[in-house]
Amino acid sequence: MVPVLPGAEPYRHEGGEVGVLLCHGFTGSPQSLRPWAEYLAERGLTVSLPLLPGHGTRWEDMQLTGWQDWYAEVDRELRALLERCTQVFVFGLSMGGALTLRLAARHGDRISGIVVVNPANKVHGLAAYALPVVRHLVSSVPGIVSDIKKEGVAEVGYPRVPLHAAHSMRNFYRLVDGELPQVTQPMLLLHSRADHVVPPADSARVLSRVSSTDVTEIVLEQSYHVATLDHDADRIFEESHAFVLRLAPAAGKGSGESQDSVELGDQVGQQEGTAAGG
Repeated sequence: MVPVLPGAEPYRHEGGEVGVLLCHGFTGSPQSLRPWAEYLAERGLTVSLPLLPGHGTRWEDMQLTGWQDWYAEVDRELRALLERCTQVFVFGLSMGGALTLRLAARHGDRISGIVVVNPANKVHGLAAYALPVVRHLVSSVPGIVSDIKKEGVAEVGYPRVPLHAAHSMRNFYRLVDGELPQVTQPMLLLHSRADHVVPPADSARVLSRVSSTDVTEIVLEQSYHVATLDHDADRIFEESHAFVLRLAPAAGKGSGESQDSVELGDQVGQQEGTAAGG
């Protein structure tokens, strides 16, 4: 058994007929989006916040996973929501934003709208060119979690970045960038003015390449990268919920009385299989 880090558990809530899938970021965990997920659940939405393979345990487990594993997990969760709900939205933070954009490009109008926060689009600087070689010489580098302006708040994630996984992420960003013109859904994009992980240029690139005509951009003035845990979190939650209500009026009719279910068993089993090379 590979234990899941406290707070990194996946989260699900059975609510009304409008659903939201939330995608967390690279080396992070559902903890970074848990308050957002709970906010939506309290307002009657059906919510799914999965734990990506290789995440939420120990950084070494990520070395055995790649973008295909991470994308397959969110794609599976999306398909389950599409079977359960009449309308589905996808939200994502950082690499979760890239996962969101690929889901949008591939699933088309089955997705009613997307919300991305500090979406990642590229590995910048010399690291992008060095990764193909360096990953065979060095297994990891210092981590990128907890870029948060608000004092006393920490992100549950890895203290190291596994370079095999980072190389896969780099390849994934290139793939998603080529698919951005296929994104046509209404989009709400929120990005921090000061972000030490993903530069504003990534958001600008996304905005310039998608084919969506219903696009709203919001600049977050008081947060760093993990804005969903930072000073602007409430604004993100409120704006995203208003976005859903505008596009899916039925979202206001959901019941908030359903029970939550945090499905640890399946996820721990998946992590155990990953750690064993399965």
